[in-house]
Amino acid sequence: MVEKKDGLISIIVPVYNAQRFLAETIGYVQRQTYDRWELLLVDDCSADSGREIIRRKAQEDARIRLIVQDENGGAARARNRGVLEACGQYICFLDADDIWLPDKLQVELEFIRQLQRTVDSGAGFVFMGYEFADAAGVGLGRVVHVPERITYRQALKNTTIFTSTVMIDRKKIPDEDICMPCVASEDTAAWWNILKKYGAGYGIDQNLVKYRRSTDTLSSNKLTAVRRIWNLYRRQEQLSVAGSVYCMCFWAVRAVLRRL
Repeated sequence: MVEKKDGLISIIVPVYNAQRFLAETIGYVQRQTYDRWELLLVDDCSADSGREIIRRKAQEDARIRLIVQDENGGAARARNRGVLEACGQYICFLDADDIWLPDKLQVELEFIRQLQRTVDSGAGFVFMGYEFADAAGVGLGRVVHVPERITYRQALKNTTIFTSTVMIDRKKIPDEDICMPCVASEDTAAWWNILKKYGAGYGIDQNLVKYRRSTDTLSSNKLTAVRRIWNLYRRQEQLSVAGSVYCMCFWAVRAVLRRL
């Protein structure tokens, strides 16, 4: 078992044919005002030159680590590999094409520590707002606001938790509950599982993350998104048809509002 170091933040990035973003993404992490972090880039059998970029960056900065998967297994397995090899007390996820502003880690860490001292000593799961950006990473002005607190039942109707905004305290939530199931929309399924077991997650309604969206991303396909969320309701959460329809109506309205 990997020893967890107090105060260290482990940032896990699944990498698959993402060479055009890697240098930029690593730079976003290196510019964080909180510098006690390790960056685990988990290469999922990419066919491009991304590994060489990561190796060069790792030679320059000992906080950067390249992890290579033996076979392509998708984002969930790549993230889970990172969790199992992480040394930090805290886990953050960052997708290879998303953008962090410099205060992201500092603000989130101070928030979760203050939360544990004053509101909920067992709090271990926090997230924040974000802004949609175009393929070039330019913000579009469409900011997603998040609630101060969200429960499992609320999250079924409001999938507002975005993976690149999450921070998890491993002293409060064990690795087996942080690891994601190998299903479509694995991150949403993982958040639901955490909320179901640990009561609530807490939101920071501040935009320090940009969600870069391009026309060829999976989430940009609306029909695919509908199928994925429906399958989560029915197969993962085993909701009834009526319950799934009820939750999906709220989900659809909120999904549209987030993009207006």
